[in-house]
Amino acid sequence: MSAGRFRSAGRDKCRLHMVTWNVATAEPPEDVTSLLQLDVQPPTDLYVIGLQEVNATPVRFISDLLAEDSWSHIFMDTLAPRGFVKVTSVRMQGLLLLVFAKQFHLPFIRNIQTTYTRTGIFGYWGNKGGVSVRFSFYGHMVCFLNCHLAAHMNYALQRVDEFEYILDMQDFDISDTPHILDHKVVFWFGDLNFRIADHGLHFLRSSITSGRLNLLWNKDQLIMMKKKEQFLQEFEEGPLNFKPTYKFDRNSDTYDTSGKKRKPAWTDRILWRIKPKPLPSEDDDEKASTSTHDEQDEYPILVSQDKYTSDMSYGVSDHKPVIATFSLELRKCFDTQLVHISPVGVWSADQDALLNYTVQEDFMSSTWDWIGLYKVGFKSASDYETFAWVREDDLPETNEVIQISVDKDEIPLLGGQYVLGYYSTNMQSIIGLSANFQILESRRAVMEGLVPENVNGLNK
Repeated sequence: MSAGRFRSAGRDKCRLHMVTWNVATAEPPEDVTSLLQLDVQPPTDLYVIGLQEVNATPVRFISDLLAEDSWSHIFMDTLAPRGFVKVTSVRMQGLLLLVFAKQFHLPFIRNIQTTYTRTGIFGYWGNKGGVSVRFSFYGHMVCFLNCHLAAHMNYALQRVDEFEYILDMQDFDISDTPHILDHKVVFWFGDLNFRIADHGLHFLRSSITSGRLNLLWNKDQLIMMKKKEQFLQEFEEGPLNFKPTYKFDRNSDTYDTSGKKRKPAWTDRILWRIKPKPLPSEDDDEKASTSTHDEQDEYPILVSQDKYTSDMSYGVSDHKPVIATFSLELRKCFDTQLVHISPVGVWSADQDALLNYTVQEDFMSSTWDWIGLYKVGFKSASDYETFAWVREDDLPETNEVIQISVDKDEIPLLGGQYVLGYYSTNMQSIIGLSANFQILESRRAVMEGLVPENVNGLNK
């Protein structure tokens, strides 16, 4: 996909692919390609993956703090070769939220923050609750909230209370969007654990088998709660035209055959909310009729759901994963990188290399900012070959060209396609990317037998 595909008739379209899955402490399957629908057209721009019940025993959780967990690994290993980079992730015991973006979007994803809220077992162990990621996407404030709420049929009200508690407790160090509901778009998803009330097991299963899912909708607890709770009515959800995703015998498409014979339910859900326009006060009535609501109208964002379904092919868990795809139509608030960065001359490990960077727009820079050298297909901002600190004394002025030298011993011996990225410590994101460029195989690589002598004519 090219940046040109992203622009359309003065407005821009972005395709978002979301997954929620309670993995029930299982290890990931060998292949997640159908879950990610990698070859769909038009291509995906952003992946947001929310998991619940990732294996979180104390020993396992501590080991995952030292290295990426197995679920993160398989998604990164699958998406990186397709040009997707992990933007960020947040983990709270069994809750995991991952965000990936196409490489060329990275400089326009800014002010990334994550947080979490515990609700289960008095909030002590964090087996229930919510984890969230917020960021600015081309200037549009978006927030993703992955929840795992209280289980069991009789706790529908508690689930609503827990969701309200999470909304109240989570805040961000961003002046214009300190809370989740301040964001222009919020996606709420996860194992929300709402059940299907009243209907008996036989009626449930016969309705599912016959494909008459609509007979169950009016007794779905979340649909019922939305009719009672005004704040829930602001959240939209597509029709439940897929089978309930809980509870299955593992490695099968058969609902629970254990002695408990739990009722099937749509526990796994994906909803979204567009921030309502502020209501004009009586004093502002005349003024409001002739003016716009600041950026809400000047830079609108439209969200439409293209798909809402489940993937029955996965059986490692007693839940089936739920997939939703969205088209985000928006007008960019900006389309210039904060930092322009480029290599100077030919790069190889035979000599020190140079790069230039220029701050194109004032931002809260830091002497802790750094520039990374990434092999194309890199997995995350920390997946660099080497890095150089930005100028350590005076921070650069806008439009000042700064040149940095990279020691030849830090440059990869073998050639390949690489990219330079400026990482902002304060924004927690890459805010400048160079074009892809070639690093040549070095003479040292030939001498050490890493490449044949005739590569690039180095034997001449």
